[in-house]
Amino acid sequence: MAPAVVLILPKTGYRNEDFLAAAKKLGAEVIQASDVCHRLAEQWEEHPLALRFREAEAAASELAAQVAQRNPVAVIGVDDQSSLVAALAAEKLGIAQNPVRAVAAARSKEQSRARLHAAGLPVPRFEVVARDLPPAEIDALAARSPYPCVVKPLVLSGSRGVIRADDPAQLRAALSRVAALLRSPEVAQRRDPDLARLLVEEFIPGPEIALEGLLVRGQLHVLAIFDKPDALDGPFFEETLYITPSRHPAQLQDGAARAVAEGCAALGLVEGPIHAELRLSPGGPRLLEIAARSIGGLCGRALRFGVGISLEELILRHALGLRADPPPRERSAAGVLMLPISKRGTLEEVRGVDEAKRLPLIEDIVITAHLREELVPLPEGASYLGFAFARARSPAQVETALRRAGKLIEARVTPRLPVTA
Repeated sequence: MAPAVVLILPKTGYRNEDFLAAAKKLGAEVIQASDVCHRLAEQWEEHPLALRFREAEAAASELAAQVAQRNPVAVIGVDDQSSLVAALAAEKLGIAQNPVRAVAAARSKEQSRARLHAAGLPVPRFEVVARDLPPAEIDALAARSPYPCVVKPLVLSGSRGVIRADDPAQLRAALSRVAALLRSPEVAQRRDPDLARLLVEEFIPGPEIALEGLLVRGQLHVLAIFDKPDALDGPFFEETLYITPSRHPAQLQDGAARAVAEGCAALGLVEGPIHAELRLSPGGPRLLEIAARSIGGLCGRALRFGVGISLEELILRHALGLRADPPPRERSAAGVLMLPISKRGTLEEVRGVDEAKRLPLIEDIVITAHLREELVPLPEGASYLGFAFARARSPAQVETALRRAGKLIEARVTPRLPVTA
């Protein structure tokens, strides 16, 4: 009998199809769960169990009760919200995965920074404040904050709501803008108590990198280190290029890997995928985030391991106990360009995709935005226009190919008309 695995798939998840394809390739029995409503669940090819992710404990209890008789060997969430539901459900089912407290801490910027700081690890100086501060407290915060500083929501991801401030006036504006985002109906419906608070932390200069890893019985296996060649200096922090292997000195990469391994131990993470973000400051690597999940969007498609093994297959193989240690990443350089959204409006057309696909070294271009969909740039936006992928002998060749492709692709939008009284 094929082993059963529970996949908790967000209704708008970029990677649902990739995880399902990997499970099919491995011959695993898949039990799907999602945050779709019961009526929409009936329209899926395989009817998923309909859950309310925002009520994580209740969702996990319902999931565990429904799947217990099928004896799943793993419960996998593919983003921050579903990962917490997965950890709770695994605990109820007696499946050895990451402890719930560790996953919850990794998901919260406040808890993760507090734990990492307590362990003596290099994190930015930070302060957590109420979202809706009275004017006198805003003045006091503006007077004591380090500049430049960065305002961040505690629970949103993908650089959403992240704004740099270089002086008190910019800090006040950033606090107001992020607070408005967190009060918006689309975000407020998450009903997370951390939506009522914000993080203010020092800005760390230096290039950013991302580390993709897999924990096996508490030991970190580095799967890839991505360079982010575009400077992420603000005022917003829209990520674009991810290129691997890293071109930074080996000693610096080793230091980053050690910091992430120590950070995982400090958070209590012991099993499964992790995605970490770091700044390479003049004083060495500084941890920004360690998430108990793999890389978001479609960026995982840039990675291959062994002989044609995808990142999703690698994660499932580990969860199913099919291999103790992950195989090495392929030798060629690879990268992904997250196509940015530069203008707000209704998407009418995407031009230049076919021409960009014909460029040398471009492997694929996937437009994930839908026609007639409203596009919203950062810091309020939560999605990309799409993703472009390239492979080559060297990271420099990958970067050049992706930049050429990006210049050819243009989103044509109809601006949203202002609302008048």
